[in-house]
Amino acid sequence: MRYLILKKRQMRRAVNEGFFLEMAGAEDGPEDFGPPVQAVAADLSEREAADLSRDDQVEDVIPSMPFSLIAPVEEGEAAAAGTWGLAAIGATRSSFTGAGVTVAVLDTGIERNHPAFAGMDFGAGDKNLCDFTVSAEGVMGGAPDSHGHGTHVAGTIFGRAVNGERIGVAPGVTRVLIGKVLGQGGGSTEVIYNAIQWAMGRKADIISMSLGMDFPKHVEWLIGREGLPPGIAASRALEAYRANLRLFDRMAEAMGAARMLGRGALLVAASGNESARKTNPRFTVAAAPPSAADGFIAVGAVGQTGNAAAPYDVASFSNTGCLLAGPGVGIRSAVLGGGLGEKSGTSMATPHVAGALALWIQKLFPGGQRPRDWDRDVMRELERHVAPAPGLSRADVGFGVVQVPV
Repeated sequence: MRYLILKKRQMRRAVNEGFFLEMAGAEDGPEDFGPPVQAVAADLSEREAADLSRDDQVEDVIPSMPFSLIAPVEEGEAAAAGTWGLAAIGATRSSFTGAGVTVAVLDTGIERNHPAFAGMDFGAGDKNLCDFTVSAEGVMGGAPDSHGHGTHVAGTIFGRAVNGERIGVAPGVTRVLIGKVLGQGGGSTEVIYNAIQWAMGRKADIISMSLGMDFPKHVEWLIGREGLPPGIAASRALEAYRANLRLFDRMAEAMGAARMLGRGALLVAASGNESARKTNPRFTVAAAPPSAADGFIAVGAVGQTGNAAAPYDVASFSNTGCLLAGPGVGIRSAVLGGGLGEKSGTSMATPHVAGALALWIQKLFPGGQRPRDWDRDVMRELERHVAPAPGLSRADVGFGVVQVPV
């Protein structure tokens, strides 16, 4: 079984390195920019994992879990599909564009030649593009999108106008980091961990993730591949879920410590699309990791009602436990082949929040500086300026529907 091992740096006693595949770190950032642990991935037996966890130079041994795309859903709730989300959050009235802000998107990659991404800075030698589906270590130089999800998400965050139609919240963003973390088989704990560290090492201000831990898939794997009875498999999967949630808590804590020093990034993640409110309003599902971790900005989705007094309704698929909400029904953005198309999901709401963060960062720190605790100023303004959502539960929309500075 695959494990992620967090080892203390400057180990005094060597661990059998034959077990491990060294993971990529922050290539061109200072040593103290990352966490005080060294992460390696390994295929271990349960006994080897248990023995390793007792090593005084090992912080934690975490079972690898599958991660899946928070796939778009078929949803007919929008009063009018298209780029209504830009107007709803105030982007069409804003004088800010996100200039000077670095945004990382960890998803299915990007169709880099799409006209929505003309003028993007992908780094010398395309070093701001990294494919973690080829190797968990990451292979820099490309992040081709064969699915289209990452392209759609990126278009909403920073896409340029296509045939005169605006699609991006922050079209002034020029430096982007694209990590392809989801392929045909999805992703994994070590892939997501490594990609976040890569984005942090390349000095992202915002890291956007529209993905989630796939608990049912892990249970199925334990039953089918490991031969465990269903009850035992569910118990083992729950243990792995808890360990992974602690891992993302720890990562967010390390990121918060970096922001205290004027570094680090804000972590934005979709809450998920598993709720079934149309069937029964009580049929809701809580946000899944990584969005459920402390320190992540979990995003829920709203659609339009056509009622000026209460213009938003929570999307029927949107999970609970959100910090903020964004437009997520009938969102028009870039699709494969160079055109535009509509999708619905918390994956579509998340880039609205990521784009809004870019505009707030530009407004508060126009010179590009990131002072100590810079994120507190950003979040304070973001929470103060949300649009209220009358009649909706805070569990569904958090503080409210995100708004940008105007």
